[in-house]
Amino acid sequence: MMEQEKQKEKKKENWWKSLLPYIIIFVIVIVFKTYFYSPIVVNGDSMKNTLHDNDVMILDKISYKSHKIERFDIVVIYLEDEREYIIKRVIGLPGEQIEYKDNKLYVNGKYVEENFEHYKTEDFSTKDIGYEIIPDGKYLVLGDNRVNSIDSRYLGYIDEDDIEGKTSLVLFPFNRMGVKK
Repeated sequence: MMEQEKQKEKKKENWWKSLLPYIIIFVIVIVFKTYFYSPIVVNGDSMKNTLHDNDVMILDKISYKSHKIERFDIVVIYLEDEREYIIKRVIGLPGEQIEYKDNKLYVNGKYVEENFEHYKTEDFSTKDIGYEIIPDGKYLVLGDNRVNSIDSRYLGYIDEDDIEGKTSLVLFPFNRMGVKK
C-alpha cells in the first residue's frame, strides 16, 4: 500500500514537472507582449500609401525608453476616449511651430523636406490647433493620407503618454512584408 502511494505521489510530481516549462513559456510570452513587442493591425486608410488597411505590424513598445520620439516616426497612439489605437506619423515635436503652405512643411519657419509619400496637405499651422508652439510633452501627428485622416488637425496635440510606441515592420500580407518608412 505504501508503495502505491509513493508511485501516485511521483506521478503528480512528474506531471507538474512536465507542465512547468509550458507555464514558464506562457508567462514569458505575456510579459514580452505586454512590455516589449506586440502585433497591431492597421485600421483604415489614413496612412495610405505607406500602410494599408489590415496590414499586420509589430508595435515596438521599448524603443522610446532609450530613444526620443523623432520627426517622421510612425507611432501607435491609444485614444482612451474612443478606446482604440490609431497609427500616425509624427510631424511636430514639442517647442516647434509647424506650418503647411502649398503642400510644403515648415518647421519654425524653415522648409523641411518630407522623405515619404503623402497626399496633399491643405494649408494649416499649429495656431489652427490652439497653440502657436507645440507644448512640452505633446506632438503633432498626421496620417499620410491627409484628405482621409483623423489626426492632430481634429484631435489636437497628442500627449507623449498616449504614444504606445513606434512601428515600421509589416509582417502580413506577405507581399507587403518589410520595413516601411
